[in-house]
Amino acid sequence: MKRRFPIYTVCCGKPLIMDILWTPWRFAYVSTAESGLRPGIPAALAGFAGDLGCVFCNLIAAIDFAIANGMSLEEAEAAGGLIRRGKNCFVCLNAFPYTSGHVMVMPYAHLDRLAALPPETAHELIDTAQLTEKALQSLYHPHGLNFGMNLGQSAGAGVAGHLHLHALPRWTGDTSFITTVAETRVLPEDLPTTWKRMRKVFEELAG
Repeated sequence: MKRRFPIYTVCCGKPLIMDILWTPWRFAYVSTAESGLRPGIPAALAGFAGDLGCVFCNLIAAIDFAIANGMSLEEAEAAGGLIRRGKNCFVCLNAFPYTSGHVMVMPYAHLDRLAALPPETAHELIDTAQLTEKALQSLYHPHGLNFGMNLGQSAGAGVAGHLHLHALPRWTGDTSFITTVAETRVLPEDLPTTWKRMRKVFEELAG
């Protein structure tokens, strides 16, 4: 839902109209991302009994536990939405995507600031972001791309304790009234399909 509020400027004394776009579905994620019971562990990977207190640390630990206990690598990583593993960083699906192809790039290390990353990890993060840009461009042919990170809860980070870089394709007109009026997002592609397509293109680009 959109409401208009008059904003008065000092320079001209005339009201400016600012559009406020409400996103009620996002509040549900932001307010519960770090408070859920064993966050980040999909039902298919619930055999992992631990809890590291972090969505992303739990996700990697649950995937590794499943593989170590007989689940195939492909099945475990598909269940967790893990697209690519690097030495210091990985790429995974966003379970609450804004658009199809919404992924996240992040370090394995549980760090909350870009400045805290070791140089090797920081360099790999950017290298992986570049690869992600190529993958999204190749798969979705978007009109534009959003790449960004929110550092700290006040800045909008749903998981404030573990730095992560959002990457998603965008198209002109890809936001419609139904998202805010009906709290519904219309995505043309389900997550398992996104995972398969992204996994394949990453493998091709990485050689």
